Amino acid sequence: KAVVSTQSTGGLRCDGRRPQEMRKLKCELGVSEGADGSAIVEQGYTKVLVSVFGPHECANRTARNHERAIISCSYNFASFGAAVRKKKMTADKKTTEVGVMIQNTFEAAVMLEKFPKSQIDIYVQVLQGDGGERCVAINATTLALINAGIPLKDYVCACAATVFQDSVLLDINNLEESYRGPLFMLAVMPQTESIVQLQLDHRLHNDHLDKVVRETIQGERERESVCVCNLCV
Repeated sequence: KAVVSTQSTGGLRCDGRRPQEMRKLKCELGVSEGADGSAIVEQGYTKVLVSVFGPHECANRTARNHERAIISCSYNFASFGAAVRKKKMTADKKTTEVGVMIQNTFEAAVMLEKFPKSQIDIYVQVLQGDGGERCVAINATTLALINAGIPLKDYVCACAATVFQDSVLLDINNLEESYRGPLFMLAVMPQTESIVQLQLDHRLHNDHLDKVVRETIQGERERESVCVCNLCV
């Protein structure tokens, strides 16, 4: 069964990692010609490209806010990017929901009041999917916004976790997602430990909640340190 195959008899996961071990992270900034800011983040075999345009004049005058900027986010899978081929590769309900989630996340993090009557467009494309796409998209969006020179209250770092045989597995891959255990996704601003996004797919027992939150925040701190190092290169 998929549940059994997510960990080996030696206590290692299917890809050889320890339970709290994160996948290797690779970041590259300024990759989209014509965008005001962009970033590609590879986390294991998951690869996400984010392009940012703006701040610019709000295209829809009825949506214009005279006190702050508005954020628009589009999230899509490349037709060749899904780990499992989908019947319908156009924007569906799930991708729309993820786009709204990313928009809401960064409305809490971007200093929108500095750009009244303006709009910031975020385009997220999953080039290769092997689990954790939402988290990688959030991490890549943080870097793309910084590359665009858009001020943030703090970095936003995201990490996903699940529980298997009483062990917390961090930064889960596609196989670990597929057994449909509790999937916990947390996005925080690490300096203040402010939670800006929290999602839970399927049930998580109360006995595991504190440990999952603690381990996930620790994973996000690790991701933050790697991203900061990439920005300083």
